[in-house]
Parts: sequence; C-alpha cells; structure tokens
Amino acid sequence: MSAVLTKTHYTAEEYLSLERSASSKSEFHDGQIFAMTGASRKHSLITVNIAGELRSQLKKRPCEAYMNDMRVKAVEARSYHYPDIAVVCGTPQFEDAQVDTLLNPTLLIEVLSPSTEAYDRGGKFANYRKIAALQEYLLVTQDQPSIERYVRQGEVWILTEAMGLEASVSLESIDCVLSLREVYDKVLDDADNSPPISAL
Repeated sequence: MSAVLTKTHYTAEEYLSLERSASSKSEFHDGQIFAMTGASRKHSLITVNIAGELRSQLKKRPCEAYMNDMRVKAVEARSYHYPDIAVVCGTPQFEDAQVDTLLNPTLLIEVLSPSTEAYDRGGKFANYRKIAALQEYLLVTQDQPSIERYVRQGEVWILTEAMGLEASVSLESIDCVLSLREVYDKVLDDADNSPPISAL
C-alpha cells in the first residue's frame, strides 16, 4: 500500500478501496492513513488467550467475537481501526455488503505495545468513545498481569484496574469474566530467555 500513498488527504471511500486490496493493514483517521506494525510474541499470545476465553463463554449466546482482522468504524470520529479483539452482542451492523467493517461493537480490547500505547490510551480511545454502542474498553499490559477496564456510564467512563494473576475482570456488557491467570498463560514465563536449541 505504501507505494500508493502519494496524497496527503484521503476520503473514507478512497481508504476502504485501498485497504480492501492491500496486503497489509492500515488505519484511518480524519483523512490520514496510518500503516500498522506487526505484533510481538507476547502480544499474540495474550490476544489468542483472551479470544479463547471469550469464545468459550459466549457459546450459544447472541454475541460474536472477532480477533485482529475485523475493522471497526467510529462514524463520528471519521476513523477506522483494527482492535485486537472486538465483541458485539445482539445483531452486528456492518458498513456495507462486504461485511468487513463493524459499526456497533459492545466491547473493544487493545493489548498495549510500546509503539502504540500512547495512541491506544489517547487518540484511539477518544475515537472509540464516539461509538454509541460501545460499553466497555480494555487495555491489557504485556509485561505484567494488569488490565485496565473502562466502562461507559452515561457520558462518563469509569476506570477500574485488575492486577496480579489471582485477579479477574468482570465484563458486564457481555456477561463474561476474564481470569488474568488465563489471559497471561505462557506469557509471563522464562520462554523469552531460554537458550536457543542447538542444531544437530
């Protein structure tokens, strides 16, 4: 996609046309297109762990969970994003017949990375808050067992934090519970420091 980005300002329609034919993902905000970077091992493990927990708890319920590739549109913010996990309860609404851009997420989850943490906490969360259907937003730390949970109460977002492997997070908007021990399974160990396997 980078070879195509010769303009300084794009319409949403131009972004979607480029994005749907691109080999890598980019996000969009107010006319600007931003390329996304790859995820670390810890980031990927945490995302898979959370998705697995939610899939198990949402079985036979009118909710759908998406991981990584479901684009979410914040209409009022004129932005498109790829949350690490998005959950919608009730009938999902999509922008068009492509069914690849969700309009009404109930819960959004971002796993924090050094390169994106400031944006996830700041500009991206500001865009997400403009999605009327959104009820909860989670920020998950990679290097220690810590999850920040923001809950919409009218016009106010209330923050609570769960810390430690014995803690859990109750997701009231989708009636699920995340155990931090499960979220950080295989993440907070010595795997990163293990010596390489010698070739025979």
